[in-house]
Amino acid sequence: MVTHSPIDLYKINLSTLTSDFKKNRNELRKLVIQELWKEIPGTGKADKASYYKYYVEGLSDKSRIYITRPAFMKQGFDFVIHVENKVFMNGKDNPKHDDIMQDLQKKKVEDIKKYQKLANAINDVFHCTDPIDVLKKYSSLNFSLGFSVDLILKVCKWFFIEQDIRYWNYSGRYMLKEGIDSIQLKQ
Repeated sequence: MVTHSPIDLYKINLSTLTSDFKKNRNELRKLVIQELWKEIPGTGKADKASYYKYYVEGLSDKSRIYITRPAFMKQGFDFVIHVENKVFMNGKDNPKHDDIMQDLQKKKVEDIKKYQKLANAINDVFHCTDPIDVLKKYSSLNFSLGFSVDLILKVCKWFFIEQDIRYWNYSGRYMLKEGIDSIQLKQ
């Protein structure tokens, strides 16, 4: 296995994009793909494959979010999202959509009014506002249960990007967003 040195990708900041959501989705996808395009190809399987780690976000607890390639399915520009110092339902550091959904459900039970603000914050990230800017707007938003708000928003950012890359010709980021929206509908 050829493991390359970690690469900082903190520059993928949604604040630099326009206010046009559809254009931003495409620009954001291109920004990420342009970075991944720089990878040196592998020469085979197993120890001849080429592996990459990209640091993409910092969290308030000083942990980092990073992505790795190739992903489990090894399809195109697919990647896996990881969060340092966190263990999710799968016993690993890579969250799944269900981790986010269950956490959001707990937050909704804890405080429906604060949850609505969090849902609005996620909606802002969905519409390509960078979590750093969203967190400024919702700076006092916190919950006693589950993951931090910054983890939720920043992981969602990368889930949305990953889905836009993998499922661009289909629903892309709308798949996760529909699941999140369904939590609001449940009583």
